[in-house]
Amino acid sequence: MQIHPLISDLRLALKNRPRIVLVPTMGNLHAGHIALMTQARAHGDTVVASIFVNRLQFGPSDDFERYPRTFQDDCDKLAAAGVDLLFAPNEAELYPEPQEYYIEPPQIQHQLDGEFRPGHFRGVATVVLKLFNIVQPQVALFGKKDYQQLLVLRNMTRQMALPIAIVGGETVRADDGLALSSRNAYLSATERAEAPRLQHVLQRICSAVRAGEREFAQLEREAAAELDQHGWKTDYVAIRRQADLQPPRHPAEQSLVVLAASRLGAARLIDNVEINAGSGR
Repeated sequence: MQIHPLISDLRLALKNRPRIVLVPTMGNLHAGHIALMTQARAHGDTVVASIFVNRLQFGPSDDFERYPRTFQDDCDKLAAAGVDLLFAPNEAELYPEPQEYYIEPPQIQHQLDGEFRPGHFRGVATVVLKLFNIVQPQVALFGKKDYQQLLVLRNMTRQMALPIAIVGGETVRADDGLALSSRNAYLSATERAEAPRLQHVLQRICSAVRAGEREFAQLEREAAAELDQHGWKTDYVAIRRQADLQPPRHPAEQSLVVLAASRLGAARLIDNVEINAGSGR
C-alpha cells in the first residue's frame, strides 16, 4: 500500500489509474471501516482510503483533541484489507490557508444531529468535497451508521453534478448489537455493557411500526425516557422518512428510519434502523 501525505504526490500516483473508489475516514479504524474497504473493491479497480481528523466538523464542546489517533495500526489494517493507496495529509496540507469557502447544506443540516452539533455537516460537506476534488473518484463509500451524513453527501454530490456514485455501507455491529464506532473506546466496562440498549430500543420501535403502531411521537418519547432512566442523556429519538429525513407526512408511509443520538458517560453514540413498514423486513 502506498501512503501519500501530499496532494501533489497522490495526484501523480493516481494518474492513469483505472476506476477509483474512495473511502474517507478519520482513522482509529474498526471492522466497520474495513468492511467498507472490502466492499469498495467490488466497485472499482483502485481503492483509496483517506485518514484525516477534520477540525471543521468539530464544535467547541466536541472531542477533536482527544479523538483517538492510531495511525500505524490503521495502516496495518488498511494494507491487510488490500487498499491500494492511503491519503494521509496533515492540517497544513489540506488547509494551507484559513478555509473561507464552505459547502452550506440545506435546512437538514440544522435538524437531528445538526441541532446538537451546529456547523457539523457544513464541515463534513466541505472536507468531503475537497477530498473528491483531490482524489477524483468514480465511487465513494460511506457507512449507514452516519445516516444523516450519507444523505447530506449524496444530495451534495447530485446537486453539484459530481460524476461520483455514492454507496452506503451497512452498519457493522458487535455480537450484542452495538454499532461499531471509534467513540466506543470512551465507554467504561459498565457503560459498554449498557450500550446495546440503544440498538434494542430502536429495534422495538421498528417492531411496533411494522405491527401497525402509528403514534410515532409516543414511540419516540417512550424510547428516550427508557434510555434516560438507565443513565443516558438523550438528544433525540426520531422516526423519519428515509428519502429526506423529514417527519412522515401520513401514517401509511412505509420507507422510514428511526434514528437516535444519546450520551452514555463520555461517549455520544448514534444509531439507526431502517423500517420498511408492512414489508416484514
